[in-house]
Amino acid sequence: MSTICRRKWFLRVSATLIATSISLSQSTKPPQKPDPASASGKELFASSCAACHGLDGKGSERAPNIADGANVRQMSHTQIADIIRNGSPGGGMPAFHTLSSAQIEALIHHLEMLSGANKPAQLRGDPAVGKTLFTGKAGCSRCHMVLGQGGFIASNLSEYGKDHSGEQIRDAIINSGGSASRSAKTATIRLRNGDKYAGRVRNEDNFSIQLQDTDGAFHLLSRSDVMNLEYDPKPVMPSDYATTLSPNELDDLESYLINVAGHPLKKDHKSNAADCFPWCDSED
Repeated sequence: MSTICRRKWFLRVSATLIATSISLSQSTKPPQKPDPASASGKELFASSCAACHGLDGKGSERAPNIADGANVRQMSHTQIADIIRNGSPGGGMPAFHTLSSAQIEALIHHLEMLSGANKPAQLRGDPAVGKTLFTGKAGCSRCHMVLGQGGFIASNLSEYGKDHSGEQIRDAIINSGGSASRSAKTATIRLRNGDKYAGRVRNEDNFSIQLQDTDGAFHLLSRSDVMNLEYDPKPVMPSDYATTLSPNELDDLESYLINVAGHPLKKDHKSNAADCFPWCDSED
């Protein structure tokens, strides 16, 4: 074999060995972990949260349900972000200071996906008609507020449809009026000086009574000044909606509450956070 041929053969063999070595090196190299900065909310949840909360977010013996648990669904976007960032020492939740704001947003978005918050609700009625019923025939707005409009005696329903299905809303409308709880009733208070207040008793103890009137104002009254406290025997929530409203009208009402829950409150909205639905009240 000539010198030139031997050199060519040597170069070909060397190139083959180098290529094989590179291939083997790449195949045995451990897989790279995804860059946390670019990881999706699902990936972040799987790596940071699923060990305690489960891949579906439904919770385990180590941590609660954060996919559709009532406590979490009542939290604002900011509150959830704060818990992720700073943790909850009392509940055993560690802080995730290393996560960027974008990563926390991705996590919250994934939580919303798990809870079904981004799925469009199937409406059985007409929200526009439901709004007319809410402020008119059904008389809901005399006690309840929605998006800054309505009464103060009962709860703010602006976001009630976000956490309750149409069936749950309908059931609450037609089956809640018979509550015997005194806190679910209005009251009239007469003072020794002749003043009279009517509204809903929010808090009371052996020394004082706090009453919210129909205009939303709170009055702290000393029991020593109270001459008479009389509760209205009828509950705040009417008990005859099953007969006064047609099935189609109930569909319209529930659709209105579900639809309006998707609209953000205006910055100047009024709220009545002192209470949940009147049928949620329990006797102290």
